[in-house]
Amino acid sequence: MKNILMVVTSHERLGSTETKTGFWLEELAAPYQTFVQAGARVDIASPFGGRPPADPKSEAEPSAAVRAFEADPAARTKLAATQRLSDVKDTYDAYFVVGGHGVMWDLAENPTLALLLARAYEGGKVVAAVCHGPAALVNVRLSSGSPLVAQRRVTGFSNAEEEAVGLAQVVPFALETQLRERGGKYEAGPLWQPFAIRDERLVTGQNPASSALAAQQTLLALG
Repeated sequence: MKNILMVVTSHERLGSTETKTGFWLEELAAPYQTFVQAGARVDIASPFGGRPPADPKSEAEPSAAVRAFEADPAARTKLAATQRLSDVKDTYDAYFVVGGHGVMWDLAENPTLALLLARAYEGGKVVAAVCHGPAALVNVRLSSGSPLVAQRRVTGFSNAEEEAVGLAQVVPFALETQLRERGGKYEAGPLWQPFAIRDERLVTGQNPASSALAAQQTLLALG
């Protein structure tokens, strides 16, 4: 049985605004369902532990995956009491960073997560992220000092998509730009369409619609 840790943000405000954000529910629910249906054991962690904030917009018009997640007592229990990141042990086969705009403020600058992901990748584990989740990868450096994403094919929420949702001037940095500046070979599909990339043991997905696809690629990377 494969053990997978899903990581979500604890950040609940869009910058200095009063607008609520958090993790994007589809990006947790669809991969969670994909992993569990494949027979994996899944845990959820966040910087603060406990119940993390879901972006209210992601709770509207729930997809089939979201409805299934919310109907699953085990999934609900894990989400209500996420592990604190600082308590996580290096015992997982894959680490999957869930997106949502909150990631841009906390997971992107979280040294505990950066070290965890670097150790995981260098230890032969799979590192994956979807939508804004790859923001958690931009400051991950391997023991050589090289960025994790350098010279690797990656994707993530595109600059065009950030412009389309009207938050390009609100987020602390442009994710696509940062991935490129860290040496990542950034690629993107059409706006809002499923698109995911697997480069050996690094998996990234572009947007919410890419959630299940990124999870499937994670399972393929796990072999």
